[in-house]
Amino acid sequence: MNLYEVESISARLPVLPKSSDWNTAIRRMIPFKVQGRVCSLQGGVIIVEGLPLAVGSIARVHRQGHSFLEAEVIGFDQGKTLLAALDVLEGVRAGDCVELLQSCRSVRVSDELCGRVLDATGIPIDGENPIAVGRRVFCDAPPVSPLSRQPIRNALPTGVRSIDTLMSLGQGQRVGIFSAAGVGKSTLLGMLARGTQADYVVIGLIGERGREVRDFLENDLGPDGKAKSITVVATSDQPAPRRILAAKTATAIAESLRDQGKSVLLLMDSLTRFATAQREIGLAAGEAPTTRGYPTSVFSSLSHLIERAGNSSRGSITAIYTILVEADDNNEPISDAVRGFLDGHIVLSKSLADSGRYPAIDVLRSLSRLQHQLLEPQQISVVTEVRKWMAIYDEHRELIQIGAYRSGSNAQIDRAIALKPVIDAFLQQQRNQIVQWNDAWQELSNLIRS
Repeated sequence: MNLYEVESISARLPVLPKSSDWNTAIRRMIPFKVQGRVCSLQGGVIIVEGLPLAVGSIARVHRQGHSFLEAEVIGFDQGKTLLAALDVLEGVRAGDCVELLQSCRSVRVSDELCGRVLDATGIPIDGENPIAVGRRVFCDAPPVSPLSRQPIRNALPTGVRSIDTLMSLGQGQRVGIFSAAGVGKSTLLGMLARGTQADYVVIGLIGERGREVRDFLENDLGPDGKAKSITVVATSDQPAPRRILAAKTATAIAESLRDQGKSVLLLMDSLTRFATAQREIGLAAGEAPTTRGYPTSVFSSLSHLIERAGNSSRGSITAIYTILVEADDNNEPISDAVRGFLDGHIVLSKSLADSGRYPAIDVLRSLSRLQHQLLEPQQISVVTEVRKWMAIYDEHRELIQIGAYRSGSNAQIDRAIALKPVIDAFLQQQRNQIVQWNDAWQELSNLIRS
């Protein structure tokens, strides 16, 4: 047996969990030389006969005249196995040999990943040296047991003063950024990556346009943000299984770092494109569409992915996901479902962005469900008062803007009008500006006393 064969076999062997759960590890083992043949191709799904593999296994299709093609098992029907290709299907034909590659996908994680850009399988695509060492972890791992999760008690400064004060986040919280296209969500993610006080930042760019990836890395993230970040990329032109895998790989990397006792910030852009890719796979596998064309597997996959983040007995994953909405409609199926899975939501408003305010956060429509257990009573009092004046102005906005309201008619409205420009100035922040936690609270307290 030569060195290549040894490495090939060792790469296919499952990694035993730290708990030494031998039963789970043995169930993952599948014989290596299981082979089958391509019998047909339907709607982007490769149908193979003679290949009894479990769902989630990775197979290799040997295309004549082309390099081999990797595909993931997504189902089976009447003795035939359904595969979703991780690359283009060009060159696949009936009779091609298909063999098992891995019983489940894994990725290598080490400190060498910091500052690197990876593809969905965990292979560097930044032109630098390959990752030589690291602990292999499963890309599709189960969530942490509910009773093993530590309570969220510590606030996590982000460097964005509107978030730190009016919708404070905690270590281990899962939050969604709901935004239409072009409202500044990528810019906000870059600010969070640079300003958040976490040991590691893991970024998943799911379904992004190829042009936007480099633009995000160089402009939004910047050299400082990139240096402490691990970025996993699957662009919009890549097949749906690869986009799904990228989200799972980013989460698996964050989980591995959390298991080392680290505080991890997981940024994923976007959860909507993950759901869209899952819909493609579900429909191709024959699932019936339910809510607006989404099969039920989409929503279960979303909940499973989100539940993998959060606190454990060792470390924490604070996860921030972006969710695309159409025309500020936050009630479409994915937005509506995800809001129930998360611990808070940050809504970006197109009208605020059009007016030139960045970050374009609609404070009154945004909420951190854990804010009251993260802040001191005095801080909660300040936040409540600021939100009150903002709500009063918003309630009478139309009367004020058309000039129908006369100054002096209502003392509270007069106060809300006077505070409006001061609050707007506080909510604005340059994208390269990081505001310290204490400074942000001092500014907000001074605002109320003005």
